[in-house]
Amino acid sequence: MKRLELAIESIILASRWLLVVFYLGLGVALAIYALSFIKKLYEFAITAMVLDDTDTILKVLGLIDAALVASLVVMVIISGYENFVSRFDNNDGEVHWLGTIDVGSLKIKVASTIVAISSIHLLQIFLNHSTFTNDQLMWLTLMHLAFVVSALILAYIDKVTGKIKKSDDTGPSL
Repeated sequence: MKRLELAIESIILASRWLLVVFYLGLGVALAIYALSFIKKLYEFAITAMVLDDTDTILKVLGLIDAALVASLVVMVIISGYENFVSRFDNNDGEVHWLGTIDVGSLKIKVASTIVAISSIHLLQIFLNHSTFTNDQLMWLTLMHLAFVVSALILAYIDKVTGKIKKSDDTGPSL
């Protein structure tokens, strides 16, 4: 029976390597998104001299938004691989920061990035508010506030669990 248990545990542990397919797929998606970014940048470059200030800001915000989304994908790929599949080899010291992003801090970083992306989208909408109804503006603002509140709750939970973990590590105080 112990042999069967060890075999099952080995299979379950080895199944984490299936996650590599997802991380590689995200890498391919990131490359495709980079092509989309290059297209947006090219279109902005060829029209920059004829755009008014608002349209220029909207185009730049679109590029910033794309960079934040790409950064989010990279965070998920690297942190997910490091936390769930295998540690990166750190022979040359170039990737020393990877081990500092645990699942809890990854959630906070992802939530913060989503709030930043949502903020940029909302700013783009406000700069172009004439194409939206008041109801649409209200709902978009409420959705953004939901992201903000969610990020704050995640940060609070992370802070509370961090304090609990510290008190468990230090033992009872007298």
